[in-house]
Amino acid sequence: MAIPQFQEAMKPVLDFLSKNKESHTSEIRNYVASVFNTTKEEMEEMLPSKRAKLFYNRVAWAIQYLKMAELIESEKRSYYKITIAGINYLPNSPKNITVQDLSKFEAFKLKKDSTEKLEDIQEKQNFSIQTPEEMIQNGYNIILSDLSSELIKLLKSTSPYYFEFIVVDLLIKMGYGDKNDANAILTKKSGDEGVDGIIKEDKLGLEFIYVQAKRWENPVGRQEIQKFAGALQGQRAKKGVFITTSRFSNDAVEYINKIENRIILIDGNELTKLMIEYGVGVSEKENYIIKKIDTDYFVEE
Repeated sequence: MAIPQFQEAMKPVLDFLSKNKESHTSEIRNYVASVFNTTKEEMEEMLPSKRAKLFYNRVAWAIQYLKMAELIESEKRSYYKITIAGINYLPNSPKNITVQDLSKFEAFKLKKDSTEKLEDIQEKQNFSIQTPEEMIQNGYNIILSDLSSELIKLLKSTSPYYFEFIVVDLLIKMGYGDKNDANAILTKKSGDEGVDGIIKEDKLGLEFIYVQAKRWENPVGRQEIQKFAGALQGQRAKKGVFITTSRFSNDAVEYINKIENRIILIDGNELTKLMIEYGVGVSEKENYIIKKIDTDYFVEE
């Protein structure tokens, strides 16, 4: 059945602890995995942030919410057991326990600074099946998507020459060439064919990267890539980067796999991702740091 949502895992967690004495988190995880037929490969799947395993994260939050409702408790690190309240609740609990069900318990504390009721928050955000980490990632992805759309609009509104400047600036920020040493140059103003930029890949200029930048709406086809490949051959160049605000046609992508020159294609989506990653044309607005308990700090020697 793949990886359960964290709310789907709450009932199995409570069931397991009702049949067992104090149990380690790993034992709880293994039981939940058996209930949902979660494979070992699925258990190893990572969150988008790559900082935690998705299955582990969801089971951890199922445990956390049950603990917040005081249906389970923990007297030592990573070990949990069911409480009297949990034992009393289990026989009459719904088939699938949800956060809304837990919110009926007086002990339940939702750690939000909002005065909205839990039901209202879930209805408005539609994130009731997600863990807090997944909610953050989801919101972050939405912000990135909006930012990428705004970047594309701005890139398309710039002059051809300034767009070429942005492209070269990005490549420098990525570690190719050195702007202060004049290792990167634009070959001509507002030229929209042939080679638009040249970057020295090393200080001595033993290798060059040739750049073509097209501020287009329509897809870039094979013919344009062929022209660029021809320009590289005329310069006896081996490496090139073709960047556009639009996208590349299938035949253009197929063509670069058949030629000797090494040409990298960067479309509008990839371009904005790189600009955001390397801080080109964007600035930091907010910086949220998620902290956790430092268990080593509380170890008495």
